[in-house]
Amino acid sequence: MREFIGGVGLLGRGFAQWRQRPGLMALGLVPAAIVGLLFLGGLIALGASLPALTEAMTPFADGWPGVWATVFRIAVGTALLGAALVLVAVTFTALTLLVGEPFYERIWRAVEADAGTPKLEGDYGFWRSVADGLSLIARGVGVALVAALIGFVPVIGAVASTVFAVLFTGWLIADELSSRALSARGLTRRDRKQLLRRRRLRVLGFGVATQLCFLVPLGAVATMPAAVAGATVLARSLLDPTPSTARSRA
Repeated sequence: MREFIGGVGLLGRGFAQWRQRPGLMALGLVPAAIVGLLFLGGLIALGASLPALTEAMTPFADGWPGVWATVFRIAVGTALLGAALVLVAVTFTALTLLVGEPFYERIWRAVEADAGTPKLEGDYGFWRSVADGLSLIARGVGVALVAALIGFVPVIGAVASTVFAVLFTGWLIADELSSRALSARGLTRRDRKQLLRRRRLRVLGFGVATQLCFLVPLGAVATMPAAVAGATVLARSLLDPTPSTARSRA
């Protein structure tokens, strides 16, 4: 659990950047707020139409006893809402990073500079950001579908679906956020995956903490700049085999 808790702490280091570079971090709120408002409107619309949508998807339950029909439709609605939250988390991350690429590049490079890293020559690039964003969304759709199916399991479905969604979405978010600092060092997608798997619990700790912050109302907007900064510290810690050295440099 020490690795997991350490990963959670890396997000805290991202928030600490507000003390060092408040102006730069504030710029990171702009693209997050723009995208966040769009998704907030979508979630409100989904919540308002969820009862009608659930009934439309389960016409066969109309002839069931009232209690069973209600329980089943609540399970369906919960599964749909959970899947929607997964898609919102990954799509929000992908679109916000794409829209705010210039701002977030300045943030993660500032973290690198403060840590004493010479200027990295690797260029992440707009089209690479698009490709990684589309990959993140595609994987997020897969996680959402599996989470929705788990939600139909009697009794434990809702809890199991939530745990599955938070863990796997957290992993995807950590992967995407750390990709810029790692790619700038010349690591390929395959190299990045191998590196993240060596410290699974640390990556999960950071990703789960970020995902849970995203679930708080307006939390995604407030957390995004810190998540970018924290993911840079995460990337550095994964590359440094000595934990104490990684901490001192971060």
